[in-house]
Amino acid sequence: MTATTIGPAAAGAPLARPHRSRLGWAIADTKAVVWRNLTALRRMPQLLVFSTVQPVIFVLMFRYVFGGAITIPGVDYVNYLMPGIFAQTVVFGATQTAIGLAEDLGRGLIERFRSLPMARSAVLAGRTLADLTRNVFVVILMLVVGYLVGFRVQTGLAGLLAGFVVILLFGFSLNWVFACVGLTARDAETAQAMAFPVLAVLVFVSSAFVAVDSMPGWLQPFAEYQPVSVAVDAVRSLMLGGQFHDPARVVGSLLWSAGLIIVFAPLAVRIYRRTA
Repeated sequence: MTATTIGPAAAGAPLARPHRSRLGWAIADTKAVVWRNLTALRRMPQLLVFSTVQPVIFVLMFRYVFGGAITIPGVDYVNYLMPGIFAQTVVFGATQTAIGLAEDLGRGLIERFRSLPMARSAVLAGRTLADLTRNVFVVILMLVVGYLVGFRVQTGLAGLLAGFVVILLFGFSLNWVFACVGLTARDAETAQAMAFPVLAVLVFVSSAFVAVDSMPGWLQPFAEYQPVSVAVDAVRSLMLGGQFHDPARVVGSLLWSAGLIIVFAPLAVRIYRRTA
């Protein structure tokens, strides 16, 4: 008989990963998590459908119900409205990051990820990048709906693409903020309850749907400089130009996005490492 040698793998020892740099493994792990989250989204199309229904309803309501009562001098209201809708879409979409991570915690998936030899940042980067991919689809859909109800970009293709980059980067930065919420909340209902009041204030006390100067004087400073208003005004500057042209708002939005990522991405990774 021929003797059989039992190696480490046969003896139940963990397999060593092929040699690759830490950055290389972090990128590979992140791609795997992104694919896992996108596959889950594909298998639950109702989640994508319902995430698009709300923005479409807001477009139709503000265009045909409230739009007649709101006047913005020098511009058709639908053109003023749509940059606000883009912002609202990515802002409320950030709750899906919190809810998704809270659900993963509740099902024990985070603990399983923590037991694997994978980059700690990959779980969070994969979730936020998957949600960014979803935002790309939803914002494009909102653009199509906007064009159907009369929205027109005034600055050409370059302005449209630049506006998309600004708003998608802003949405990506908010995904990191609400990753911290999801890791703290521990269940989906709590995550949603924690996220919605903050997001509702940011969206509706902003320049998304009405001019800031129509608000009470004591509220205007907050509404003018909070991140949603800056992002909306930046998109208007890029897509509409004219009276809305304001490069400072574009720079301001990019700084807000970069600042949120710089602060909350490391914080989310730190909370993830401490999560039992």
